[in-house]
Amino acid sequence: MSVFPLTRGSQPLPVLHAMQRANPTTDPGRLDADQSAQLNDLGIVVLEGFMSTAFCARLGRRIARLHELEGERAGAEFKQEPGCLRLANLVAKGEEFAEVINCPTVLACVRKVLGPNLKLSSLNARTVLPGCPSQPLHADMGAVADAKGFWVCNTVWMLDDFTPDNGAIRFVPGSHRLGRLPQDSLIDLSAPHADEVLITGMAGTVVVMNAHLWHGGTANRTSTSRTAIHAFYCRSDKPQQQHQKTLLPADVQRELSPELRALLALDDPLNDELAHSTIRRSGFLA
Repeated sequence: MSVFPLTRGSQPLPVLHAMQRANPTTDPGRLDADQSAQLNDLGIVVLEGFMSTAFCARLGRRIARLHELEGERAGAEFKQEPGCLRLANLVAKGEEFAEVINCPTVLACVRKVLGPNLKLSSLNARTVLPGCPSQPLHADMGAVADAKGFWVCNTVWMLDDFTPDNGAIRFVPGSHRLGRLPQDSLIDLSAPHADEVLITGMAGTVVVMNAHLWHGGTANRTSTSRTAIHAFYCRSDKPQQQHQKTLLPADVQRELSPELRALLALDDPLNDELAHSTIRRSGFLA
């Protein structure tokens, strides 16, 4: 993984490019020392070339088909976002999505952030359309680490290349350790941050991010869209962003393995109680 300056006009923009590749000879359920250090220090690790070309294409086709089927309703189970096409509740919408949420290597990274007791919080897709503006800097679910530590972690599965101009993610390295939200420190959340870094990568890359990081999608200044899947996890004692037991149809739930039922917290009474919490479910969307 390397950080290097990219000149845009007269201002250099630091870019974090996906250079950390998954090593197929290592235990997929464990992190290597570099990945662990990156999550600790930067709050992020980038796995380049993680998805096969075939699996990436398969996910892309499924996302495209779901948009055809859902039309203007797409994403309505959670929230819609101006300038983007969103999909929600993806666990219910294709067997390929089970492979996304239950990937041993990615879950090992997530456990590094959250500890052993975790669950899927939501599984969404976000397509950034040409002309889409930047998101404000935010932490997912407006979350601040508590006495037990970090409790939100997001993973971004790039189905298209992320470039400096098509809506790549910016983040402030180390901000997951500040113990406060960006709105507590910044006047303009949409303005460039002096320390922000841009994440770019080729289609097939997966990013694992401590979601307490101050981050946000940038504007798409190109003529084409770019798409990613967001598999979002939380600690088991916190509410899911989207209550999976409510959203998943009964026939889908019946077909899930015990391992997936546990990951989705379908048989967890505490999770059902937490679903009624009034805690924020989005870091910036109303």
